Amino acid sequence: MEAFFKEAVVPHFNFWIYVIIMMIGLWSVIAKNNLIKKLIGLSIFQTAILLLYVSLGVKEGASIPIIDHHAAERSLVGDAGAINPDLIANPVPHVLMLTAIVVGVATLGVALALCQMIYKDFGTLEEDEVLQKIKALHDDV
Repeated sequence: MEAFFKEAVVPHFNFWIYVIIMMIGLWSVIAKNNLIKKLIGLSIFQTAILLLYVSLGVKEGASIPIIDHHAAERSLVGDAGAINPDLIANPVPHVLMLTAIVVGVATLGVALALCQMIYKDFGTLEEDEVLQKIKALHDDV
């Protein structure tokens, strides 16, 4: 057990934390009946995914993708003047996650607007009560 802990858990501690955060968000989405609590869980889940992808773009000992005037001193530039790609961090995961953040905020805004409309129409945000009221409306018709 100790060998497993040293080989699997310690080197990838941040990934274990992200999975725990994901599971907290997923549990909130599945187990809670309040629509706002479900949205909070969805945001927690999204944050864990964003952290996971950003951490995948990290390289040990790498510099930022923007080369400044000190690049030659830090040995980022090789003998032929070309940039050594092993010493530059990959910016693509970070850029994609910025886009995902914008989409997530927009989706959350639409979901909150829908929650306002549901509360205005049904007087509650509890999923069970909303479903009962919808069922009662269909039974009356």
